[in-house]
Amino acid sequence: MQAFVFYQPGDARLEDVPVPQPGSGELLVKIGTALTCGTDLKTYRRGHPNIFKTLPSPFGHEFSGTIVSVGEGVERFQVGQRVVAVNSAPCGECYYCRIHRESMCENLNYLNGAYAEYIVIPERIVRRNTYVLPDHLSFAEAALLEPLACAVHGVDEVNVQLGDTVVVNGAGPIGLMFTNLAALQGARVISCDLSEERLAAARHFGAAETINVSQVADQVEAVLALTDEGRGVDIAIEAVGLPEVWEKTIRMTRKGGLVLLFGGAKSGTSISVDTVLLHYSELTIKGIFHHTPKHVKLAFDLICSGKVRARDYITANKPLSEAVNALELVGQQRGIKYAIVPPEGTPAPLGALATSK
Repeated sequence: MQAFVFYQPGDARLEDVPVPQPGSGELLVKIGTALTCGTDLKTYRRGHPNIFKTLPSPFGHEFSGTIVSVGEGVERFQVGQRVVAVNSAPCGECYYCRIHRESMCENLNYLNGAYAEYIVIPERIVRRNTYVLPDHLSFAEAALLEPLACAVHGVDEVNVQLGDTVVVNGAGPIGLMFTNLAALQGARVISCDLSEERLAAARHFGAAETINVSQVADQVEAVLALTDEGRGVDIAIEAVGLPEVWEKTIRMTRKGGLVLLFGGAKSGTSISVDTVLLHYSELTIKGIFHHTPKHVKLAFDLICSGKVRARDYITANKPLSEAVNALELVGQQRGIKYAIVPPEGTPAPLGALATSK
């Protein structure tokens, strides 16, 4: 089969490799569609300490497809079923799993290899984080499951309420999902970004106000000006992954407010927090990472029900051979997500924000 193999930052090659075979409890899936992801872009550019333990490695992690072979002992799934799986599953036995912090699992194993024709889903992911698709759901729509589950995790942790004012810094794919989910909860959302194209997408997904950061003298003051009496937002969300944006996000929050720092910054970076602000404003600052089986199920239900219109996140279809080029388009803030279609795969049905890119 054809598959992209990641060797080092900036070096991912499309190669002919053997089709993997499923072991006990595993599934061999013929990929219908994969999606680009900001994490894959960052990984391509600078590597990743958790996702790639050894190199070279299969590449890509958002996908869905059709089961073509099942391993010994698999009972819940059959050949021919269309399925979606996320890129990990917690062990359920370590300290963090026992205290119900499964995103912190000490034995979290990552599944890579979505930029390929076939992929084997490991037994633990088969058992805990794999779902059969309803007939009306396309492969590409289902493949949004993993990033949406991460955003659902974040929104759940900060408990967005009807009437809250929420700022989302960053209108990339994850930022748009935060905007979408917060708006569905009845929040008034302010979206900040450098791209007019992405700010237009934010309005489509429910943002009440948008701020082009390149056109204001002070981003923090611009956000405060859109809040009651300039006191700040109820919840501030960072979805960029830059320390300086983390710091600005904290300063946008009202007294007693919540700050969600989601965007992953480079290893070794740090931020400064005004101790007076933190103490006397009684701020709550939370870092959120990854997803849990609970949030994967919630995200799956949102996609299946159409409450989250998954196809609107997909900008265009690209063949497998152009997967890395599609990641670079995302890095240039052109489009939201690209559907990567392997030979004999299934192109994505495109929604309201699709382009001819």
